[in-house]
Amino acid sequence: MRKAISGIPLLGSLLLALSGYASAAEDFYKGRKIDIIIGYSAGGTYDAIGRLLSRHMPKYIPGQPTIIPQNQPGSGSIKAILTLYTVAPKDGTALAMITRGYPIEPLFYPDQAKYDPSRFNPIGSTSREVSVGVVWHTKPFKSLADLQERELVVGATGSTDDTGRFPMILKNLTGAKIKIVQGYPGGNNVTQAMEAGEVDGRFGWSWGSVKSRSREWLADKKIRILVQMAHEKAKDLPDVPLIMDLAKTEIDRQALELAFAPQTIAWPLVAPPDVPKERITLLRRAFDKTMQDPQFLSEAEKLAIDIEPVTGEEIQKVVERIGGLDRAAIARALQLTAIK
Repeated sequence: MRKAISGIPLLGSLLLALSGYASAAEDFYKGRKIDIIIGYSAGGTYDAIGRLLSRHMPKYIPGQPTIIPQNQPGSGSIKAILTLYTVAPKDGTALAMITRGYPIEPLFYPDQAKYDPSRFNPIGSTSREVSVGVVWHTKPFKSLADLQERELVVGATGSTDDTGRFPMILKNLTGAKIKIVQGYPGGNNVTQAMEAGEVDGRFGWSWGSVKSRSREWLADKKIRILVQMAHEKAKDLPDVPLIMDLAKTEIDRQALELAFAPQTIAWPLVAPPDVPKERITLLRRAFDKTMQDPQFLSEAEKLAIDIEPVTGEEIQKVVERIGGLDRAAIARALQLTAIK
């Protein structure tokens, strides 16, 4: 009986502490704004998701701050990553939608990606993803075998982005004849270039993005899907080849597992290093609640954005696993992504 009675003050202290925590958080965010830096140009899926979150997530953050999205494209979102890492405020008022490849960029491109991915604070991702390689319907490519016979020209935002890295992996793994034209500010610009005939196709294009941004092209058969790039096939693309099945050795398979690990964290929303832990927890729980919000889900459905949430904690585990990979697999992955 004494134990039960003695626990009452402890419970009361805990409730008071939680109340004080919520009050402090509300005091901090009330009347403030949170910037979401979007590492790609307007019109793509990263942009659409960033703006969707900015409309719905504030209601679940104590104090209900305003969230302002702003685009900062460049080098496959490396520009936005470095902004978040170095100059953005470290108090919970700056977030970013950045490339899903952020955990592996320093391994592949240390001269450009000068940051430690483990120092970022992931908040969450709206879904996992499978990337695809597509070609415009007027081009003479109907299967991967055709890439052994004639050169395919694909557009890319940069060598560090999926649009540049993924076709390079296929080229180095299989000997496919692929020319990569870099420098487009965003994936949406690559698809416009494909439609205009400037390039033949786009690789490293998220299947969810294809379905949401280019539904008419799929319906009208304006694009052909040649390959899937992820650990597993999309359920609705059972007959499209998977790049994992093209690995001829175990070390190649491990290298591909590393290269495509970011597909698990398709659309990462992250905070910079050194943000107080209690604010990271608060932002993560606000993200999780947003993923269950009926209005958010309704708008996501209208935009054809798949919602299969990945928590911030799950993303952090992916980052940690990548950091502990075997050096031989990393070395082979570097060979597969090397520009030739």
